[in-house]
Amino acid sequence: MPQPKRALITGITGQDGSYLTELLLEKGYEVHGIIRRTSTFNTDRIDHVYQDPHQEHPQLTLHYGDLADGTTLRKIIEQVQPDEIYNLGAQSHVRVSFDAPEYTVDTVGVGTLRLLEALRDYQQRTNAAVRYYQAGSSEMYGLVQAVPQSETTPFYPRSPYACAKVYAHWQTVNYRESYNLFACNGILFNHESPRRGETFVTRKITRAVARIVAGQQKKLYLGNLDAKRDWGYAKDYVRAMWLMLQQDQPDDYVIATGETYSVKEFLDLAFNHVNLKWEDYVEFDPRYLRPAEVELLIGDPAKAQAKLGWQPSVTFPELVALMVNADLQAVGVISNNGQAITSESVLDVVASRQLISKAD
Repeated sequence: MPQPKRALITGITGQDGSYLTELLLEKGYEVHGIIRRTSTFNTDRIDHVYQDPHQEHPQLTLHYGDLADGTTLRKIIEQVQPDEIYNLGAQSHVRVSFDAPEYTVDTVGVGTLRLLEALRDYQQRTNAAVRYYQAGSSEMYGLVQAVPQSETTPFYPRSPYACAKVYAHWQTVNYRESYNLFACNGILFNHESPRRGETFVTRKITRAVARIVAGQQKKLYLGNLDAKRDWGYAKDYVRAMWLMLQQDQPDDYVIATGETYSVKEFLDLAFNHVNLKWEDYVEFDPRYLRPAEVELLIGDPAKAQAKLGWQPSVTFPELVALMVNADLQAVGVISNNGQAITSESVLDVVASRQLISKAD
């Protein structure tokens, strides 16, 4: 019986890491993930697929490590002997990167270099054939030089995070060309899901909608509402990551929907989903503005569509509804059986909250 493919994932506990883990397990992979040691559990996104390490031949194994620790990265690669490596680990919040630039650059940029160097050393010593995926970001385009943005559009990063991602991108290209690594960059535009971190604007919005309906929150504070992004579904995007590493030759790919929407349009759909007007609840807070804004991002996924056969499966309105419903369920407003948000019971809750608000 052939041995299953073995994958190593950094950032396995994040949104993308958890969906990628599910995908690879479904395909029969043996999955290994690198997690950082914390005083509280941080594995909630993968708890449903976690396997006791004491059982025989577990399909999912977690290892303590950090992109800031090159020695441990080398040890893990040596121990796991992966067929594929997916580098998804990062300090990925753009606004936070302005507050913690050195940490962001060390984990996102230099951390990628540490991992690539560990992989290069492992391959040269063992002659193992390992395929490597690097998570890029549409933020690298920053002050965009062309619309839409493709694989050949010049980068113009506008944050410490984006600068670090550009560094990681070109290091990946350099290691591919210098050391003949099978290394791919995925330039992923914004991709969301119910597993998105709660401080990111999309999840901040959908979570606030649910909490407002449940009477747990009265206002939502946001920054730039005119920023436009190409938003897709994270589960679709991890499928593209996997497809890149199944090709005959390594290459770089833009993964996007080819459509762009503003934060205001996201607000419209999210609040309309529960028959509310966002203008009644949203207030501006300059603290959420970036020192250098990125106003417009829209990707050209033609190459990925042609070479990978990849297509997004979820539309923008469907994505917003999916996220709002998940957050409503999390606060106990809709049941686990998938009851539609348009049910009378939910609308009654909304109406009652509006009456309470007027009474206040």
